[in-house]
Amino acid sequence: MTAAANALGALNAQSRAVLAELKRLRCDLDATQRALTEVSPSQILETNEQLVLAALAAEAIAETALDSLDAASQCSHRDPVTGTPNRVLLLDRLGNGIELARRRGKRLCVLFIDIDGFKAFNDTRGHALGDDILRLVARGLASAVRGSDTVGRYGGDEFLALLTDVENRTDAGLVAKKMQDALNGPGRSGDALQGLSLSIGIAAYPEDGDEPDQLIRHADEAMYSAKRSGPGQVRFYSADAVPSTPRRVTMNPSLPGALSTLVNVREANDQLIAAVLQSEELERTSREEHRRHILFLAVVAHELRNPLNPIRFATELLGRTREEPELLVEIQETIQRQVKHMARLVDDLLDGSRVATGGLKVERTVIDLNGVLRTVVIASQRNFEIRAQELHLQLPNVLALVDGDAMRLTQVFLNLLDNASKHTPKGGECSVELRVLGETVEVVVADNGVGIAGDLLPHVFDLFVQSRQAAIHDRSGLGIGLAVVRDLVHAHGGTVVARSAGKSHGSTFVVTLPRWGATNAT
Repeated sequence: MTAAANALGALNAQSRAVLAELKRLRCDLDATQRALTEVSPSQILETNEQLVLAALAAEAIAETALDSLDAASQCSHRDPVTGTPNRVLLLDRLGNGIELARRRGKRLCVLFIDIDGFKAFNDTRGHALGDDILRLVARGLASAVRGSDTVGRYGGDEFLALLTDVENRTDAGLVAKKMQDALNGPGRSGDALQGLSLSIGIAAYPEDGDEPDQLIRHADEAMYSAKRSGPGQVRFYSADAVPSTPRRVTMNPSLPGALSTLVNVREANDQLIAAVLQSEELERTSREEHRRHILFLAVVAHELRNPLNPIRFATELLGRTREEPELLVEIQETIQRQVKHMARLVDDLLDGSRVATGGLKVERTVIDLNGVLRTVVIASQRNFEIRAQELHLQLPNVLALVDGDAMRLTQVFLNLLDNASKHTPKGGECSVELRVLGETVEVVVADNGVGIAGDLLPHVFDLFVQSRQAAIHDRSGLGIGLAVVRDLVHAHGGTVVARSAGKSHGSTFVVTLPRWGATNAT
């Protein structure tokens, strides 16, 4: 917390420096405009060159602030505007995807997506509408990919799509075409996306690179190659193509002399203002994450203190066991019960740490999910009996083979069943159903409990997230279990979604995994 506070203090100082530099640049620009008719062109050029250098220096300050903010917001997994995975989570999933593709001998594709003309749209129509456009684009891109793929905002108006288990590069090109159709296809002539298009660059593992940074860089170069051909184009990376030009402030050759320089100074200032606005947005996000983690530490301290009080009281009673030997059994049971509770809290914290750092690993073999679910139901039965709840298991009459880690998948479904039981009232019902659907298998865990509010549903798999109603109903959780479920399912190349009609209407979690028999038949 001290390190986070120091980082925020440094970021505030950098932001103030950037704003002061902007104010000075604006004053210099006004002075330049007033002097435009009073001094010689050579003096104007010299002054404006100094302004450009000052703008570049201020831009460097802004970039440093952004880098520091990125480091301070590593714990945040979601983009605050679109709700999609942010750069940190994208890089983590890309690294895991490359490792999985390497083990399975599969291909993975990275799509670097840029919205053509977005800056002009954002400047003329306003940032609020610009954010709405980013959200619409994010939904359109997500609708064009499979559930096992990932679409996230990489920064500004740029998105990344990670496609796993791709048979050949042309399949990625078809996905890119679907993305463009989703953005501006038939029937969209009247909405806010009309007139915008996507430039998309594609790089594939292992042909175009075997490291996350290398694949993203090559996809970025392919995207700029597409832009040079006109808006709305798709290009695959080619090592023979001319590398894209680094992004920098350039002079406008269509205007003469000092006027050209003045226009470009204004463009530099516009870029700098945009960078500062983005810096302020990231700083707000960092502050919010810092606040959430302080609250989380307070919850952890409270949860760990709860079992300590009975243990302390039990140890005080140990001195009376000579006169009252029957107390010894009760004391032992109390200590064992509270130590078990503390051990579970510590395990949850360790899993939360692994989720945040991408440390959840799986060791795969071919397993039958029927057996995994039978084991999970047997292990969960006692909790359901204590709460007087009914648990129903429905299995198919065929094998449900997956390439997975039996221990980790057991953890997934234990977490889901535990979550269902804790948030279902006494006397309620929960069910587990396994379905075999062609190339996938599907496990549905449903309950008739407290349900999930609509505003919480998109964030239910994020770390440390709990609804107020669920927290009142059951106070033993830390908001970690579902985040672990999500990351373990993604590590198996699958997806997990949550559904609920709202408060008091129960909830349903659907886990979809690739079926081993279907993938190996081809």
